[in-house]
Amino acid sequence: MIIIVRCNSDIGISCDNCENDLCISQIPLLSSLNKEELAEISKGVVTTKFKKGEQIFNQGDTGNKLFIICSGKIKIYKYTADGKEQIMYILSKGDFIGAFHLLKEDKFEFSAQALENTQICTLEKKEFDKIILKNPHITLKVFEKAYERIIRVERLVERLSTNNSDAKVAALLVNLVKDFGEKTKDGILLNLSINREEMGSYAGIARETIIRKLKMFEEMELIELIGNKKILIKDISALKLME
Repeated sequence: MIIIVRCNSDIGISCDNCENDLCISQIPLLSSLNKEELAEISKGVVTTKFKKGEQIFNQGDTGNKLFIICSGKIKIYKYTADGKEQIMYILSKGDFIGAFHLLKEDKFEFSAQALENTQICTLEKKEFDKIILKNPHITLKVFEKAYERIIRVERLVERLSTNNSDAKVAALLVNLVKDFGEKTKDGILLNLSINREEMGSYAGIARETIIRKLKMFEEMELIELIGNKKILIKDISALKLME
């Protein structure tokens, strides 16, 4: 079930109904705004809660709003010509999708699904239009973030275009650090909410290949597999050289 609540700006910038006292002031895109500006924007923000596995939007849906991840993680994916799921990237707290839809309404060319219980703030284009008239610097922030997303897509293309499975898996592990990584005394621990099949989808290789290559990397002492959901990266530098 999807629960929708509106942020309450009557008491300032705090979103009373948001889990863990989250509010729009914590969103990097809007972090430079003052209290009054945030209070104004909060009137147009809607917070939606999705359970793990719930669909957020589908390819072909009308795109006319910005989606900001407040907590949890989502996968952005599409299906290839042969019907296989291809994960394009994973978004976590502070990330957003649909920035260009605030500038021009369009159709989504991909789908989004919650990888775990997730809370998302949305801002519709008509509300954003009112905001940028008063705060044009926000538009610059949108473009900055959009540029970062383009770079990530270019890296995705590079990762998928190579025929070297070792390089694909190494690049995948390095890429997962941002969303799932935690520094420890022994290395970087990945606390994953995606399974091996989804890892294969993200890397553009079969599940069986992912399993085989992870085992090989473990034998090389580059990583340590801890159950099905945790991977300790012991030598991130070596993995980067393999990308």
